[in-house]
Amino acid sequence: MPDSDLRLTFLQLVQRCDNATIFRPPTEFNSPSEFDDEELVPLYLSSSPSSKDHQIVIGLLRPVIIEQLKTENEQSRLGNKQELWDLGIDTTSSKPRVSFAGWVDTPSKRTTAMKELCERWRDSGVFPEVCGPKKWRAELYPVYKDPFGPHDHPKDDSNESNFAFDMERSACALFGVVTYGVHMTIYQEIETDMSKELKIWVPTRAKTKPTWPGYLDNTVAGGIPSGMGVFESLVKECMEEASITADVVRKYTRCVGSVSYFFRTSAGWLQPEIEYVYDMPIPSDTDSIQFTPKPLDGEVECFELLDQSTVMDKMRAGKFKANCALVLIDLFIRLGYITPDNEPEYMKIITRLHGRFEYEKW
Repeated sequence: MPDSDLRLTFLQLVQRCDNATIFRPPTEFNSPSEFDDEELVPLYLSSSPSSKDHQIVIGLLRPVIIEQLKTENEQSRLGNKQELWDLGIDTTSSKPRVSFAGWVDTPSKRTTAMKELCERWRDSGVFPEVCGPKKWRAELYPVYKDPFGPHDHPKDDSNESNFAFDMERSACALFGVVTYGVHMTIYQEIETDMSKELKIWVPTRAKTKPTWPGYLDNTVAGGIPSGMGVFESLVKECMEEASITADVVRKYTRCVGSVSYFFRTSAGWLQPEIEYVYDMPIPSDTDSIQFTPKPLDGEVECFELLDQSTVMDKMRAGKFKANCALVLIDLFIRLGYITPDNEPEYMKIITRLHGRFEYEKW
């Protein structure tokens, strides 16, 4: 749980979330990690040199995962089954590389193979703290060839699209693939002759949540499930988490950008994430009752309408889920509450909020 004695700066809040030091010196931005010396191996989409997907990297694998994939191949050979993984050396760089075996060459084949693999790991107790029965989400996340490309999801099993395959949400961190979410803030800005007051609807996460139980969150937030558009995911989450109807969301919500960061868990798992950010400002001439969030699906304990200074104090005390603090910092910058004049680390914060995970070095 958060430490009430903390007094974090905004840059430190960003660093808490964007904390992976894989391609940069630990002392430059973050504290050293016990996992810094691990050799990470890129996960390629195809093992066939003739395929245009041969040099597409979709994830980063830790040594413990490499060893488990070797075991998977050995078990396949013993069972007279085709191996799923090609583990070898990249001829262009002389470095280790892993890819799907040549026969796993379409989105549907990759999805089926990953489904069987992840369910086997769940049932056999491999990595229980990540994808075990208590962590299993039973929700598919999409993996894309270009993590910054379109969120397409063709129905014809085409290899021409950006979509690569689907996989179980809880297992994504094992393969270091980029995941995606939506975050929305419902806020009210009241202007007076002398100043303006900002109030934000803030939920407390249920203590039964598998991740970050009891922490504060953004008004609405959730992952983007496979096959669903970004905005439609937000519409779904608004009703499920906050009882905000679709007509209100469609009329008053606006997309205002994104934040991206490379998070490494305390156990060393890699979570590069992109969050699409939305605002729902409450109009001053509208009945605010339709904007009042109420818990619905059990993932939120309660909602509170908090003023800006209270929200900032709780952020600096570490009471917010790490990526939610980033979304709020982005909000304060866009609304003019964090500026170059009152925040000495303004440009460091701005650039860190929109990282690319140093993807070109994968």
